Amino acid sequence: MLSKLRKIFITGLLVLTPIVLTVYILYISFRFFDGLLKNVVSQFLTDTFGISQTITSIPGLGLLVLLALVLLTGSLARNFIGRKLFDISDFIVTRIPLANRIYIAIQEISEALLSEKREIFKNAVLIEYPRKGLYTMAFFTQDTRGPIQDTLQEDVVSVFVPTSPNPTSGYLLFVPKTQVTDLDMSVEDAMKLVISGGSVHLKERNAFPIKQQRKRENKTKSSPSTPN
Repeated sequence: MLSKLRKIFITGLLVLTPIVLTVYILYISFRFFDGLLKNVVSQFLTDTFGISQTITSIPGLGLLVLLALVLLTGSLARNFIGRKLFDISDFIVTRIPLANRIYIAIQEISEALLSEKREIFKNAVLIEYPRKGLYTMAFFTQDTRGPIQDTLQEDVVSVFVPTSPNPTSGYLLFVPKTQVTDLDMSVEDAMKLVISGGSVHLKERNAFPIKQQRKRENKTKSSPSTPN
């Protein structure tokens, strides 16, 4: 009986935990974003239009104003006059000591995370790390360019090695292209493996079939063509 109750209890936890945590995270996020402008909007409506604070304190008002502000800013930034105004403000902020470093860092991270033209992780790869004979899952980010590539003789790529179970932290490595192996899995599946510590069973994946695309491309380019 105790063993059966234990199994029922664990099953209930497995079902309820994702639901409860999801609702809780959404609730905390809602309260945070709603609270950013809620007091300001409530005070403005009360002082300007004489609206009772009982009405202006309705949950969600601050979030709606924040969404409207984001949409208005995005609309302005996509036309000529708006772009010029934001270019001027960008020029001013980047000339302020200390503030410019914070601003530029946040701007670059925002562009990497939110830009429509870029994807942070292109695909999941496998590399030998931290030593030969041990393999680590990583995410290919881009072909390395600039001073790092100019310093090295080998053609390298940038990969991000996440930590488990928290993939938001990790290591940036510059690995030779010939030592990077593509994995036949989506970035989402690879992230599930990292978060679960490798315990998640991926459906319709047979022992991670590998397609060594970059290695084959390098061999094809280096091998001479044979006449018919």
